[in-house]
Amino acid sequence: MNKTTLYPAINHDCQWYIIDAESKTLGRLATEGARILLGKNLPSYNPSRDIKNALIIINADKIKISGKKQLDKFYRHHSGQVGGMKIETFDELQQRIPGRVIEKAIKGMLPKGPLGRQLFTKLKVYKGSQHPHNAQKPEIVNI
Repeated sequence: MNKTTLYPAINHDCQWYIIDAESKTLGRLATEGARILLGKNLPSYNPSRDIKNALIIINADKIKISGKKQLDKFYRHHSGQVGGMKIETFDELQQRIPGRVIEKAIKGMLPKGPLGRQLFTKLKVYKGSQHPHNAQKPEIVNI
């Protein structure tokens, strides 16, 4: 009896990519980052499968946004307690945790559910230009 498989086997080791966020626009950087994590840059792309790409973003503190979003854009989170809503502007969050802005932008572009959560674990964002992933030999992505 012949067995059929839905998808061909992927013989693809974990490929690491690196993006320098210095003077890049947040939205364009986030779309490219989500595209790489999903594997849309490879011919073996499948929307329901983890392609095993990992992404490093450096210089997260030097990202730029257009318009007056530095003062007008808000990030909200809730502690779970009554009256526990915390609201921060883009500038405040960028000062406190520079990588969180990029993480939230890319996470919003990934699929919702178990696959999206698994893909999000492969995103590494760093404040400066140093990162501990040199041994993985990341491929530089130009946006």
